[in-house]
Amino acid sequence: MSPIATNPLLGVALHAVGATFAATCYTPEKQVRGWSWQTYWLTQASFCWFLLPLLGAWLTIPQLATVLSEAPRPAMLHSFLLGSAYGIGGTAFGISIRYIGFSLTYAIAVGLSSVLGTLIPPLVKGTLGATLGKPGAEWIVAGIIIGTMGIAGAGWAGRLKERDLSAQQQSGQFSLMKGLLLSLLAGVLSAVYGFALEAGEPIADVATAHGAGVFRGNVVYIFSNTGAFVTTAIYCLYLHARHKTLGELVELPAGQPKAALPVNFLMAAITGLFWYGQFFFYNLGHVRMGAYKFTSWAIHMIMLVLISNLVGVALREWRQCRRLTLQTITLAFIVLVAAVLALTYGNYLGKE
Repeated sequence: MSPIATNPLLGVALHAVGATFAATCYTPEKQVRGWSWQTYWLTQASFCWFLLPLLGAWLTIPQLATVLSEAPRPAMLHSFLLGSAYGIGGTAFGISIRYIGFSLTYAIAVGLSSVLGTLIPPLVKGTLGATLGKPGAEWIVAGIIIGTMGIAGAGWAGRLKERDLSAQQQSGQFSLMKGLLLSLLAGVLSAVYGFALEAGEPIADVATAHGAGVFRGNVVYIFSNTGAFVTTAIYCLYLHARHKTLGELVELPAGQPKAALPVNFLMAAITGLFWYGQFFFYNLGHVRMGAYKFTSWAIHMIMLVLISNLVGVALREWRQCRRLTLQTITLAFIVLVAAVLALTYGNYLGKE
């Protein structure tokens, strides 16, 4: 079986495609009517965390049943459990938004996840020091630092935007302490997803032996993403039981003239497809990154923040903001682009 050719430039381009899917995946939610948050979240999670990973593996992994029968059971279990922790992080992210808003939650959780999810896996494996001694390492370190600064700047710009566009400075649920604790928890547990993928590498190796090629990582998503689905589903079902909303899946509440079940299910399916799309292209980029493969998570997170804010600009979400807010987000864009360029150049030097 021929090895996968190292091509960091193509890898970064594929990461950009995945980040674009992630940045736009929640756009369909605006068309959902008559569903509570838990109904929508459980439905889209069923697609992105459970159904689509199974379908993606079935379509791209040759002899999938044989691969699963030969794959080591401990790797399956560890990937599943670590994915479950990632699911808890996603739930904490959603709750944190209620208390400190989307932008601050995004900046703290994504920034922390970017750093921890990138550096801790090679640190735990004991390979970080040796890896950072290779050509281009200084650009890798600079890219991670610059990217963290850019994420923080984008978060602050988003906070300024929220203040500019809101008549009330704080919502009735605002709680800085609760929001900070939850966003920190979300950042730490989101970084665990990198461990879930690392834990599943022995499964991917079996898939490679059966001819999976660049799609080898898709088999790991069966376990890592199912773990995230289980913890997400538990929380959503708890909310359904508490608020008695599970019936929304088969019949919409009265008084929703613009709501339609087929539309809601379609929008949830598109959300799930986009959300899964980020993982599909993440894997295609990751296998091409070479010596600094561990930087894939940082590149993905930085591009996610960059592209999501560019989408906001394209949708004219910033048009009524003050000059200071616009200057802040412009500076954040420049810093984020610089981080991507530094990481790309570092990976290129590592290949050479």
